[in-house]
Amino acid sequence: MRSRFVCPLTTASVVLALLAGCSPPVRFSLEATPGVRQERAALSRPTTAAAIDLVELTAEQIQKDYAAHTYTAVQLTQAYLDRIATYEPVYNAFISMNPEALEIAARLDAEYKKSGPRGPLHGVPVVIKDNMDYAGLVTTAGYAGFSEAAGGIDMIPGDDAAVVERMRKSGVIVLGKTNLPDFAGDGTRTKSTVAGVTRNATNVNRAPGGSSGGTATAVNASFATLGLGTETGGSIENPASSQGLVGFKPTFGLVPLEGVVPIDATYRDVVGPIARTVRDAATVLDVLAGPSDEDLASYAGAGHLPEGGYVSHLDADALTGKRFGLVGFGWRRQFMPLAPETAELYAKAIAKLKVMGAEVVEDPFAGSGFVDLYKEQPRVPSVSAHDLLVYMHGLGPNAAFHSPAEWEQITGKNFRATENAGAARGGRGAPPPERPQQPPTTPTATEESDAYGAWRMQIRAMFRKVLADNKLDGLFFPQAAGPIRPLVEDPSRPDYSPNNHPEIPSNIINDIGLPVITLPADYYADGMPFNVAFIGDMWTEPQLVGWAYAFEQATKARRAPTLITKLPEAPR
Repeated sequence: MRSRFVCPLTTASVVLALLAGCSPPVRFSLEATPGVRQERAALSRPTTAAAIDLVELTAEQIQKDYAAHTYTAVQLTQAYLDRIATYEPVYNAFISMNPEALEIAARLDAEYKKSGPRGPLHGVPVVIKDNMDYAGLVTTAGYAGFSEAAGGIDMIPGDDAAVVERMRKSGVIVLGKTNLPDFAGDGTRTKSTVAGVTRNATNVNRAPGGSSGGTATAVNASFATLGLGTETGGSIENPASSQGLVGFKPTFGLVPLEGVVPIDATYRDVVGPIARTVRDAATVLDVLAGPSDEDLASYAGAGHLPEGGYVSHLDADALTGKRFGLVGFGWRRQFMPLAPETAELYAKAIAKLKVMGAEVVEDPFAGSGFVDLYKEQPRVPSVSAHDLLVYMHGLGPNAAFHSPAEWEQITGKNFRATENAGAARGGRGAPPPERPQQPPTTPTATEESDAYGAWRMQIRAMFRKVLADNKLDGLFFPQAAGPIRPLVEDPSRPDYSPNNHPEIPSNIINDIGLPVITLPADYYADGMPFNVAFIGDMWTEPQLVGWAYAFEQATKARRAPTLITKLPEAPR
């Protein structure tokens, strides 16, 4: 099966052509799309794609620029495509490009001229992780078997994932789909069999974080204004932290998962924004959040959406009078104590928090039994076969597979032994080995699920009791206990790739279903970012938005990376 919408992009083929059929030239022509000449002539201050400063450009600024007729969506899209063509050979953030990006931009320009913007994301170029369906584009989930260009079979869905549909309706321009480790199976590095290795835009010799590393690199490098990632155990938080970005992992059930290749869509998978500012992340969450008939679990979020949206909770004074718990051995013992420089940066961040009117409590979980209860977690129920079959049912009649038998024929894997295959939980080491799994039974029909649900209720109750006993509004942690690891962990073993980002909140947060937002607070002496994380109880996204925005505005910590066009030679 082959579609004109398929345009693979790897380090070897480097933006081979951002056109349908993937034939040269690399650069789209501004004159190639009907209406572009007219849009260009209508500008009050004509510009060119080359004249647009994309570095750290936000959705908010784009709307101001559109209103001022500084440039069109076509020109902005072309500028991003040109930047990608220049730097992508080094950073390898993408798996595929959207050959209709300029055509979509032209339509949005015409719509803007006729009726104004749809909203704050009108004409904003974005990227999506390649485990989310976009109708007509290949979804590889990082796996070469789902890409004809990589020797497999193109897996082309018939419609958009629910979150992609919502983003497109908001007026975004999806530039392309970003790299991820096969089936999102690594929380530290982003290396796929379909596209190879993604590099960190801050430092090419450091890991980009995973599994949403392609999205993080694209956003950090200003290849797009913002992007979507997914998380099961740190896959939004880790890459955002590793690249000095804002990563928003929402409460499980707030955002629909239909059309996203699952790891654990029953209990833990979430979709969330990766952006350079808290405002942009909140703007995206306003689009993503809310119930959908395509994912009935998302009705759990009904009644929890804030009046006026998340952006209305941006408040520079939101930290005044708030009380936060700090990390300690009462929360976890793995990756503790903090690395010395991390501890220093965390202390500086705490001092800033206090200056802004907040109070803190040292290790509020100490003596609570939280660590011991977390260790008693029952085996997570077998959900992969169930969740994958649910995903297949939404692919459409022309997709490459619709049944376990067809999936097995393409992948060569046992469908009922997919549980946690490659589903790395950021920071817990290598993925667990495949284990036999029952047929795709609804998980809640099993006693295994009953045990897991009972444990989750128990640990949530303990979490809430700790907050209540200490009169805490939330938690303020470092996102990681140390800086992101080297891209190549051991030069003598270049293929050695442990999943060892020292994340602090992510697995625990995902197991309980809590929300977290991470954002840059400072930088290490070697120039790598240090991110902090605000954590709250379920459905406290509005508060997290306010706290993070206040901290961001007071610190202005984010730094744009300096990109390179050629990798440095390895030392001899």
